[in-house]
Amino acid sequence: MRTIDWVDDAVVIIDQVALPHELRTLRITEVDELVGAIVRLAVRGAPALGGAGALGAVLALDQGEREGWDDDQVTAAIGRVRHARPTAVNLAWGVDRVAALRPSGRDAMLADALAVLDEDARGNRAMGERGADLLRELCGTDSPIRVHTHCNAGALACVEWGSALGVVRTLHERGHLGRVLADETRPLLQGARLTAWELEQMGADFRVVVDSAGPFLVSRGETDAVVVGADRIAANGDVANKIGTYSLALAAARAGIPFIVAAPESTIDPATPDGASITIEDRGSDEVLGTGESRTAPPDAVALNPAFDVTPADLVTAIVTEARTIRPAAGERPA
Repeated sequence: MRTIDWVDDAVVIIDQVALPHELRTLRITEVDELVGAIVRLAVRGAPALGGAGALGAVLALDQGEREGWDDDQVTAAIGRVRHARPTAVNLAWGVDRVAALRPSGRDAMLADALAVLDEDARGNRAMGERGADLLRELCGTDSPIRVHTHCNAGALACVEWGSALGVVRTLHERGHLGRVLADETRPLLQGARLTAWELEQMGADFRVVVDSAGPFLVSRGETDAVVVGADRIAANGDVANKIGTYSLALAAARAGIPFIVAAPESTIDPATPDGASITIEDRGSDEVLGTGESRTAPPDAVALNPAFDVTPADLVTAIVTEARTIRPAAGERPA
């Protein structure tokens, strides 16, 4: 099953909010439904958002045809998809790539949107192979490699296979994977809910750890490498990823172990010169000050809730894409 797909003129997604308790899909036929699914993280992960953006441009055209929208209304609907979340560049990239084909017609747009999905599936498998090879090289061991990861960069964050967790999956299939430490990923627990679910599905040995324990466990020699995904990679090699990534990068540097970022080429944004130029989404207080319907903080408390942080390039041992390996800590720039 693909995380996101196009079936009978509708966007079909796995509803990630329901996992791990229920595996269900949503059928989406309207732009605002898709935007809502993106905002509430029913579909999430940079590569999956690229697919959502690509299909969203077609969805806007179809809805406009059904409802008699003019060109400006269709353009506005495409824009709502493009701007649903600001940090992950793949969403805008997917929208822009397919929307550019509007003069060629709906069939051309749909064909290219489906190509985005297929390219992501193929690219993630290539990324997994490249990343697994690199880890064997950097760790310099024939023993199983213990990996620490953060948030969810698996099949659920992509179309298929996964980026960072795709590297883990490849190691596992080769028989080269040791224990995986998966950060729970506060406040929405993508690691505890989604990464743990994927690791369980593949039969890997894993442990869920609280985010604040991650750097300490790295310092104690509990892992051989940190492998994470990315939501945007700046031209200089700075990496925006889920909040909590930066502290793992610092810990990995202190411990002298590799810190690897696995992400598709579409995540590299040449128009963003460095991490300081990346807009960081703040998701508001409610996600932090309570759990579900239960509030844990005092009534008047207000939270800061940045969804992402930025890891400087000099802490990134390597960026692995479907096409190449870039070593920012050694001075290489991705764009």
